[in-house]
Amino acid sequence: MLVNETKIRVYYEDTDQMGVVYYGKYLRYYEIGRTEMIRNLGISYKQIEDSGILLPARSVKINYIKPAHYDDLLTIRTIVDQIPKVKFLIKGEIYNQNNELLNEGEVVLVFFNGKTNRPCKAPEVFINTLKKHFI
Repeated sequence: MLVNETKIRVYYEDTDQMGVVYYGKYLRYYEIGRTEMIRNLGISYKQIEDSGILLPARSVKINYIKPAHYDDLLTIRTIVDQIPKVKFLIKGEIYNQNNELLNEGEVVLVFFNGKTNRPCKAPEVFINTLKKHFI
């Protein structure tokens, strides 16, 4: 299993008039967590895309537990608990600076060949890099 943590501050632009994080911003937070997780593997989204593979979202589930507020320091925990084939399930949890669980969710991405416009298997280099965390 791979678990990666990324810290992010809640900025004013992320909040509504009550100083609470707007519900749609959590998708952005989860994307930041995914991007940093992949970068910490030694690969980048850009490298994957430059190889002709895209990763569009197929589905998203989010459970709002408690609100995040302006200036909170959040920890985005990104979790991969299975090796992807074509679908790539990524779970996420968001905690505040008091380690309170605020939000949990999951995103299913699909490995997609940009030339054929068809789903495809995950690149072997990506799988091999990910497997190191499952031993």
